[in-house]
Order: sequence, then C-alpha cells, then structure tokens
Amino acid sequence: QVQLVESGGGLVQAGGSLRLSCAASGRTFSNYAMGWFRQAPGKERGFVAAVSRGGSGTYYADSVKGRFTISRDNAKNTVYLRMNSLKPEDTAVYYCAARSVIYSTTPTQYHYWGQGTQVTVSS
Repeated sequence: QVQLVESGGGLVQAGGSLRLSCAASGRTFSNYAMGWFRQAPGKERGFVAAVSRGGSGTYYADSVKGRFTISRDNAKNTVYLRMNSLKPEDTAVYYCAARSVIYSTTPTQYHYWGQGTQVTVSS
C-alpha cells in the first residue's frame, strides 16, 4: 500500500502561483511513477502532469504545458506541482496518484490516490 496526502491548495487570483505537494508513505516511493490529475465540478478527472520514477522524465497535458512544473524528491518521498500563470479554468480538485513502474495519462491505470486538494482561481 502507498498512502498519499496532498497539500498546498487554496484560493488565488488569476495570474498567480501555487505549489502543491504530495507526501507518500508505505512502499518504496522511487518504485512508482507519479501523476497529478484534476477534476472540476461536472467533469471527468483529467491528466495534468506525470513524472518518471527517477524524476528525469516529465509529461504534461497541453493545457498546462509551459505553466506547470512537476518534480519529485525521492529522499523526501514527495512529488510537487508548481503552478504558474493560473487561470480560472484551472479551478479543480487536484489529486496525486502513484503507478507502478511507468507513467500513464489514464486515471484508471493508477494504483493509489490521495484525497485531493482544492485549487480555486478567481478572475
């Protein structure tokens, strides 16, 4: 089992920044690719970003490319999502997720999920 706890969400004005954190415990963190997903009211959960087990590979949804940065610190068992130039359409609950070995953009292919953290961007 891997337990994931997100933090760092909040209310921010358009154009602002936030950094989300996801702390993992349980099994060996470096065995898992990590992803960030988000879900807005009435919408399906969608892929935001992912990072490979070692941290050298990163992948982004087109809608966040150039504005968001995913990173991880395996010594701290933590994955981060730095969000810059936030837009009202970024408003959602953000979830981190762990997948054994390799990343995926498909939520159902992730094995473990956090409880989510709310990000609200005001215009």
